[in-house]
Amino acid sequence: MSVNRLFNVYVVPAAVFISVVMGGGYGTGREVIEFFTRYGLLGGLLGTATAACVFAVVLAATYEFARVFQVYDYRSFFRHLIGRFWVCFEVLYLLLFLLVLGVVGSAAGGILEEEFGISRYIGIAGILMLVVALVYLGREAVEKVLTWWSIGMYAVFGYYFFEILNHRELDVLLAISNGAKEPGWFKGGVLYAMYNLAIAPVLLFSTRAIQTRSEAILAGLLTGVAVMVPAMLFHVSYAVGYPEILDQPVPNYWMMARYTTPLLLGIFLVALLGTLVETGAGLVQGLIERIEAVLTPDEDDALGQPARAAIAVTTLVLGGLLGSLGIVTLIAQGYSALSVGFALVYVIPICTVGVFKVIKSS
Repeated sequence: MSVNRLFNVYVVPAAVFISVVMGGGYGTGREVIEFFTRYGLLGGLLGTATAACVFAVVLAATYEFARVFQVYDYRSFFRHLIGRFWVCFEVLYLLLFLLVLGVVGSAAGGILEEEFGISRYIGIAGILMLVVALVYLGREAVEKVLTWWSIGMYAVFGYYFFEILNHRELDVLLAISNGAKEPGWFKGGVLYAMYNLAIAPVLLFSTRAIQTRSEAILAGLLTGVAVMVPAMLFHVSYAVGYPEILDQPVPNYWMMARYTTPLLLGIFLVALLGTLVETGAGLVQGLIERIEAVLTPDEDDALGQPARAAIAVTTLVLGGLLGSLGIVTLIAQGYSALSVGFALVYVIPICTVGVFKVIKSS
């Protein structure tokens, strides 16, 4: 297998998936707090391991199902998986779609306001317009930007983690091993995976290079593990600021401002704002793929640039209105409820009915 093919089969699906998860959750750190760190330092670590296992199994099944039935938009995927009940996922996804866009806009607006004195609403509008510009360029541009920016974010996160481990006031690893394990860590890990997995069928456009069952399964397992590495690293790093970190709206920004160098903070701000843009772009591109599958099923990237921009503007305005509610409120009240719905219409069916249909088709 050529290097280029290895990259497209194993790196692109993982990078696209991680980049979308990264903006709303890892970029801000708020989701890591809500689903892991609040269960204690040791409990949160066990929760990340639980989430990684759920991610790996479900993504492997999802990628293989998409390959076997050649379904790369979520409408076609669910029509093959659950038949006429596919509309249930549509409703849940649109709710999650707007919620994540709201989180992205709220986080970006809060950072720009605190760091640069720019009005929160101007910041939200600016970030959302950058999303429109990226989507306007089409699927190939979205894939490339999401892939390379997520690789860059991994480098920033790695340097941040190195700085925190060298923090002289606390032995981070000792604090984790001696940390609390609060009840609910298993539930937190499962719920986190459940709602984040909801974006997997939306991002299937990034898995078109997969050609065999072994490639699909390995790509799914690699993506499942890789997507939880940042969550684990951030959770471990929060031991330095624990328990004050629990109440911070954007924990990663708070940690870097307090415990790292001004240079790293500046790099992180640029990288974070870019990641928030790519999260929105990935979600909007997934919606466009779904619309194209209905309007122009025999063509790839068939909607014109004005149509893509119009779809992006409409959805982002709604997301921006949600973003004005505040990031903590959005995450605490919205995500957990949606996790249960996605388990019923996607996670459980793909691991049962989906696997059966794949085996039957062999």
